[in-house]
Amino acid sequence: MASRTSVGTWRYIGQRVVQTIIVWFAIITLNFIIFRIMPGDPRASLIGEGMSPELRLAIVERFGLDKPLIEQYVLYIVNLFQGEMGTSFSHFGEPVWKTIFAYRFANTFILMGAALLLSIVVGMFFGVLAAARRDSKVDTGSTVVFLVAYSMPVFWIGMLLLYYLGFVANVIPLAGTITRGYVHVNFIDYMFDYSHHMLGPWIVLTLSFIGGFYLIMRDTVLDVFTQDYILAAKAKGLRERTILYGHAMRNAMLPMVSVIGTNLPYLISGAMMTEFVFSWSGLGLLTYNSVLSADYPVLQGIFLFLASITVFANLAADIIYLRLDPRIRY
Repeated sequence: MASRTSVGTWRYIGQRVVQTIIVWFAIITLNFIIFRIMPGDPRASLIGEGMSPELRLAIVERFGLDKPLIEQYVLYIVNLFQGEMGTSFSHFGEPVWKTIFAYRFANTFILMGAALLLSIVVGMFFGVLAAARRDSKVDTGSTVVFLVAYSMPVFWIGMLLLYYLGFVANVIPLAGTITRGYVHVNFIDYMFDYSHHMLGPWIVLTLSFIGGFYLIMRDTVLDVFTQDYILAAKAKGLRERTILYGHAMRNAMLPMVSVIGTNLPYLISGAMMTEFVFSWSGLGLLTYNSVLSADYPVLQGIFLFLASITVFANLAADIIYLRLDPRIRY
């Protein structure tokens, strides 16, 4: 039985890895096509009015914009697997990987990670609490609050926060730009200032995504309460806390793994809109500015990065399921 379980496990992992690679390669191809059929001429951001014809031709040849699409596609694939994502049109020929990951990704990742962690913890806690006290004031009140927060767009919440709470900006900064080259006296001052500037977008993202985790956790726990092993645990005389957290919550974590994995890219996209509202120098502002300047290499890099996170987060969730749900091993 153990050998059969092991074979089934590795077969399952192998199938999921192959499927992930196929989907990822399809995304790479689609990512190349989409930005070639978009309106706008990327050469407009490269060629100035005062340039000579020779210089214009040299710039076009330098970025491969004079080649057929098939040659551009082959060059794109080859460079991508060599770790070369191209050079930015609007950042003075800076490599795309540096434009994305130098400091903008770190700002988005910190904001995203903080909001995701807090929304998961609070959403799961109140979801379990509401399910344990179904139809009570706690259940009704928390459901209404989190539903309202979940239904509001992140950019609208951000604008309301800036409009009504902007008067406290001198005491608690709600927005600001984190850029390179801004040197603080020491690390503590830097972290204090960084946290204050991140407060506004962090609140907005947490309020926006906490409702989804709450509703899923509440409904899953309510469904678990109807299972036979919960009735058996109650018949044994186990304490309510043990039944709730030791049995119900543990089994309700299975759907949460998939939800967290699939919500990760949505949280990143939500952070992009929030960054624009709060002038947070991350991937959001970079995407907005790249669209305005038709910076195709940067846009390709950003969207390929987001799509890769989606694909591999789902793969990681499926593999984690092997540990949480023994039935998959068979």
